[in-house]
Amino acid sequence: MEFILVTPQARPGVALIQLNRPKELNALNLQLMGEIRDALKELDEDEAVRVVVVTGNERAFAAGADIKQMAGKTAIDMLITDQFSTWDAIRKFKKPLIAAVSGFALGGGCELTMTCDMIVASETAQFGQPEIRIGTMPGAGGTQRLTRAVGKARAMEMVLTGEFISAHEALAAGLVNRVVPVGQYLEEAYRLAAKIAAMSPVVARLAKESVNRAFETHLDEGLHFERKNFYLTFASEDQKEGMAAFVEKRKPAFKGR
Repeated sequence: MEFILVTPQARPGVALIQLNRPKELNALNLQLMGEIRDALKELDEDEAVRVVVVTGNERAFAAGADIKQMAGKTAIDMLITDQFSTWDAIRKFKKPLIAAVSGFALGGGCELTMTCDMIVASETAQFGQPEIRIGTMPGAGGTQRLTRAVGKARAMEMVLTGEFISAHEALAAGLVNRVVPVGQYLEEAYRLAAKIAAMSPVVARLAKESVNRAFETHLDEGLHFERKNFYLTFASEDQKEGMAAFVEKRKPAFKGR
């Protein structure tokens, strides 16, 4: 890995992926995105990993796509490159994924945070989709996930003006889970990850699928999908352990089985 740093056990059950192009403010080029995809594939197969945190540095999570890599491309070049197949693979990651964001999360950087399941932001974080300022528009989910997160009016303003919103505005709009001082954002993400890692990993996967389905289908189909996954939890050893622990008034020991 050239542009990311991977720590499989940054905390018990929690892996860390850190974007590592500091001079370029972690701009997302094709290689970096491919490295994230490949790292997540390995972490998905690692039973010791239950949650993954993705972060940048205090100055920038990711300030956008690598414009130099795209500037001279034609529509056919972009079609053949098919860069978004990498994003699709990241979106299909099965375990909980938390973005720990400080500084700029713009363009592709903002889209990458929204591909994650939860976002912990520092007070210095700024979110935006400024693609319109350079003659294009979001292409990795910015018009879709942002609208679902903050509503049509706020998303339309951000996409059509290219203006940023602060961490506290993002919190008020429902884009992020929490905002903490800049020196605490990664530790806060670890704390959230630890709470999730203490739960049944197999049930966490089924629950994540069900929440995501709410954004992809109508209510009846979503309820049917949720019910199917609920029934499926009763085939797991973790369900038996969790309910037995509740009855016996002790802490459950989930094994992901």
